[in-house]
Amino acid sequence: MESILYRLYERRLWAQIKDGIDQGIHPKHVALIMDGNRRYARSRNLPSYFGHHLGKKKLKEMLRWFWDLQIQYVTLYAFSTENFDRDEREVKELMQLAETTFREIVGHPEIEKRKAKIKVIGRTSLLPEKVQEAIKAAEESSSNEPDGPTLIIAIGYGGRAEMIDAIKSIATKVESGQMTVNDINEVVVDRHLYTNGIPDPDLIIRTSGEERLSGFLTWQSAYSELYFADVYFPGFRKIDLWRAIRTYQSRQRRFGK
Repeated sequence: MESILYRLYERRLWAQIKDGIDQGIHPKHVALIMDGNRRYARSRNLPSYFGHHLGKKKLKEMLRWFWDLQIQYVTLYAFSTENFDRDEREVKELMQLAETTFREIVGHPEIEKRKAKIKVIGRTSLLPEKVQEAIKAAEESSSNEPDGPTLIIAIGYGGRAEMIDAIKSIATKVESGQMTVNDINEVVVDRHLYTNGIPDPDLIIRTSGEERLSGFLTWQSAYSELYFADVYFPGFRKIDLWRAIRTYQSRQRRFGK
């Protein structure tokens, strides 16, 4: 009975968002804070670290949902600079999981089918060497097709760290005479962020019920629509994504005007 009701609701929800999607009323760039892996595992009496493996499995499924909706850019908050302060064993397991995931991207049928481009942002120099090598291989193996979607993975990332790196880069150019202080404006700052060349996110989704951005895309999120899903990431369903899209379609974006 529950599965029947789910399918009926799914059909109804799709009918509510389909016209908007056909008319192009949907986010072109969705950013995702994948929160609640550990709590999901503990709620099922599983080891906390196992939640990250469940989250990885969910992510593969979720990317297909995004791409089926013709969302051109998807940014994932995979690992923050603050996450390095977690238990040493957990950080090591997360790094091993990251390495495996990036290596799986190389030659992955879904990535090749969609002609997806991979871009990694963050202070990747802080990551273990093997993870850095896997990242490089994933980025180099991905498509350069202009019409393909772009998957941006934020790892070793922090919004404040990104701003500091941008400020240092701009200050270095001012110091060397490549630009003056009066040359600095929003466009210049944009060009010195990790996301240079990528449009700001239209919609940011955070799972787990927490209602904060935790330093995610601090500059880029100024006019993003926010959606907080009261479900842990491994338990995220297609209808949860469609609800977020429905909410996005119902909002009027004014960009401060």
